[in-house]
Amino acid sequence: MSTTATSTSAFPVSKRAKMTKLSSTAAVVMAADKLRAQGVNVIDLGVGEPDFPTPEHIKDAAKRALDENFTKYTAATGIMPLRQAICDYMNSNFGSDYTPEHCCVVLGGKQGIFNAVLAMIDPGDEVLLENPCWVSFPEIVHFAEGKTAPVDTEVTDFHMTADLVGQAITPKSKLLIINSPSNPTGRLIDRAEFRKIVELAVEKGLWVISDECYLQFVYPPNEVNSAAMLPEELRSRVLIAGSLSKTYAMTGWRVGFTLGPVEWVNEITKIQSQSATHAASIAQKASVVALTSSQESVKEMLAEYIRRAEWFIPALNQIPGIKCSAPEGAFYAFPNMKELMKNCGFATSKELADELLWKYGVVTTAGSAFGAEGYLRMSYANSLEAITEAVERIKQMVADRTK
Repeated sequence: MSTTATSTSAFPVSKRAKMTKLSSTAAVVMAADKLRAQGVNVIDLGVGEPDFPTPEHIKDAAKRALDENFTKYTAATGIMPLRQAICDYMNSNFGSDYTPEHCCVVLGGKQGIFNAVLAMIDPGDEVLLENPCWVSFPEIVHFAEGKTAPVDTEVTDFHMTADLVGQAITPKSKLLIINSPSNPTGRLIDRAEFRKIVELAVEKGLWVISDECYLQFVYPPNEVNSAAMLPEELRSRVLIAGSLSKTYAMTGWRVGFTLGPVEWVNEITKIQSQSATHAASIAQKASVVALTSSQESVKEMLAEYIRRAEWFIPALNQIPGIKCSAPEGAFYAFPNMKELMKNCGFATSKELADELLWKYGVVTTAGSAFGAEGYLRMSYANSLEAITEAVERIKQMVADRTK
């Protein structure tokens, strides 16, 4: 008699898979795509990627790689010219002394953080996360069977401080993840406070991941800040998770890097060698050109983000029930919607985000996805015309709910 499982057998979902949630931002993208397929004019303030095309000189480099048949496997760490370019870029900008052995090229900043956490965290280990934080941080920790501990920053208008970190550290704390400029808040940790945070973490025996995905999108008079600027005795316990995705409008190219202690990078490389193998060879070639050629496109994108923020934040604050602080970097507004929710009859930020999406065609992400109920994340990586229309639709929603 056959012992083959029937088609009705339940799929044996693993414990790790059960613990892992679908990314909230990915879910929003899928919902928006569904509406577009139905012919709805959707305005996307949910997407976390530049609305600019990849610069031509970077695309040309990829075309040359194809023409040269650079389409084979590379080392798991990435090609040497790219690792050297990453080190040169960081060293020249921030005075560090990284060499290629400190660097592993990865498939976007997310995979770098994923591999870095898996390389360090054992079941039960505690990871300190700023609250609110990027949606993938806690899920990555949970996948590694670690525990998350929040560093609540709402009391400081989402500015992370050494005092707040100190209050959150426990005997089980092993790792601290920092993200500056922050997704979702657009907040920046200034240089002096950043050093205090890392000094405290090192003093308490913690290791640190500095997510620098939005590194070059800092709004004056604030200054660009990187863990690469720290003295070597602190950098010896800090891993930088970098990405070309946002800086060069290369989100789909999937190229990032980890830069830090050789022992940590070696473990990251082992994990990558048994999973993704390496970043795409063609994208790696293009990334060398991105880092070593003109940075004018980065300056142009930053100027446009500043222009949009200078219009968008005041416009949001003119809507009854919304309070929004000005971001200091990245391209996100993170308005406090609590009064609006009360006035309009919404119990949760998810209900509010769903109403804006399904009834008014405005894509946002509920603050609860980032650990901050009562807020919405709104990306202004969209045209000023689209942002203006989105504000009008939000106003219409408020009018419809309060009449």
